[in-house]
Amino acid sequence: AQIDAAVASVFQRFDATPLFLNFPGPVPFPAVTCISVNDEVVHGIPGPRVLQPGDVVSIDTGCRVNGWCGDAAVTHPVGEIAPRTRQLLDVTSGVLQLAIDLLGAKQRWSEIAGRMDEMVIAAGFSSVRQFVGHGIGREMHEEPQVPNYVSDELLKEDIAIRPGLVLAIEPMVNLGRADVACLDDQWTQVTQDGQPSAHFEHTVAVTREGVRVLTAPPSTAEEFEFLGITPP
Repeated sequence: AQIDAAVASVFQRFDATPLFLNFPGPVPFPAVTCISVNDEVVHGIPGPRVLQPGDVVSIDTGCRVNGWCGDAAVTHPVGEIAPRTRQLLDVTSGVLQLAIDLLGAKQRWSEIAGRMDEMVIAAGFSSVRQFVGHGIGREMHEEPQVPNYVSDELLKEDIAIRPGLVLAIEPMVNLGRADVACLDDQWTQVTQDGQPSAHFEHTVAVTREGVRVLTAPPSTAEEFEFLGITPP
């Protein structure tokens, strides 16, 4: 809940409208971030839980600024974590980077999705199939759907990679099986086998000048100053 409040204060400072707060569902989503811990895959509700060394915590959020939406997620280790869980985080972030790198080199999304899933399988992990990325623009969820694996449905309606395309690419990878289940809060999705999960996401635009990661963290002194953050 403290993390969620900190994100909300940043949105308020920059006059950004949170996209997750009150998002429609069986019950409206009650926070500006989805915070998912350990075996929670996505859509976790922030609350009084205290993070402990060895946990992994996924923070997923989105906002609208000047009419345009951005959506991003990252999974952090809390202190020292198990080596296999560390590998899970490294592979999942690597899968996202692979997709970004290939956007400028491939013609169809299926070519990229296949390479993403191959990387996951080679590490002995599983790509979540019940949730996928999406187009994004004036609204958070726009067409097309952006899976992290190849399916018959994707091959029937493959995505052409061309300037103007803006995608929220978000691999979700489980240490064990791909199967997930929803908790009684109507939002939190957990792995059915209780194994950890990781989630990384960026909003990425394909332009005539190349691929731009619109939700990249600050990298210049000017960007840090604008955000009011002290550079590391």
